Amino acid sequence: MIVAGVDGSQAGLEAVAWAAREAVLRDMPLRLVHAIPRWVLESGETAEEGRRYAGVARWMREGADTALAAAVDRARREAPEVEVDSAHLPGDPRTALIDAAGKADLLVVGNHGLGGFRGLLLGSVAYGVAGQAPCDVVIVRGTPTPARGEVVAGVDGSPVGAAALDFAFAEAALRGARLRAVHAWTWFEAGGGFVPGPDDPDVEQTEVRVVSEALSGHRERYPDVEVVEEVVRGHPVDVLSDASDAADLLVVGSRGRGNLAGLVLGSVSHALLHHARCPLAVVRGR
Repeated sequence: MIVAGVDGSQAGLEAVAWAAREAVLRDMPLRLVHAIPRWVLESGETAEEGRRYAGVARWMREGADTALAAAVDRARREAPEVEVDSAHLPGDPRTALIDAAGKADLLVVGNHGLGGFRGLLLGSVAYGVAGQAPCDVVIVRGTPTPARGEVVAGVDGSPVGAAALDFAFAEAALRGARLRAVHAWTWFEAGGGFVPGPDDPDVEQTEVRVVSEALSGHRERYPDVEVVEEVVRGHPVDVLSDASDAADLLVVGSRGRGNLAGLVLGSVSHALLHHARCPLAVVRGR
């Protein structure tokens, strides 16, 4: 199934709408979940503490019910044929969503919700679940965009990158969309600063082979998907952000070749959480 996080924000409702359309494509049920503090769900009317906070708890439960009801209504209007259910989850939103994702194929959240400070590009919940959820995660921007017929996948030749390509090909096939496989490469000094390198054809051909080898096997499994290969010299974040401007979905692995062991989210995927201009899929390694 697909799980979508709900918090009453506009970004959350756009995430629900995206998840409902995805549920149609995948022929899966959709579960809408809203996290609420455990004490609110467990508060009673008899104990002294329960009486003291009964009004606040009732107000918070009513708000949670309203948020879930609005989300269910949006999902059913977006995709009447999809089986939709909803649930309140006790506890911190990040922990609750990560737990709920344990039984899901995909977790969908908005890029920021009611708790975000004005001007921030990404909410703490979206960032927290992108790096730690046990399934693939899609972060949906608060503003919907028209369909463009293209899925963009970041290619880096890593094992997690191969999982991202699997995801991207499947999404392109479901949507009848073109797949743009983008590989960005740079020259770096020992100190880590960006340095434009010489026009060395041997180096560029090596980078082209990274893409060809990464795509090997996928074309045979998805013969109907049109594939465009793109090798660009530039920083991966800048290149993929620009490519996402004309895409329905940007797909990256949770970690690439250049990340330290033990990090839950790589530097490129982390940066794209903030700067992608379309829904972003962060794919776990298999």
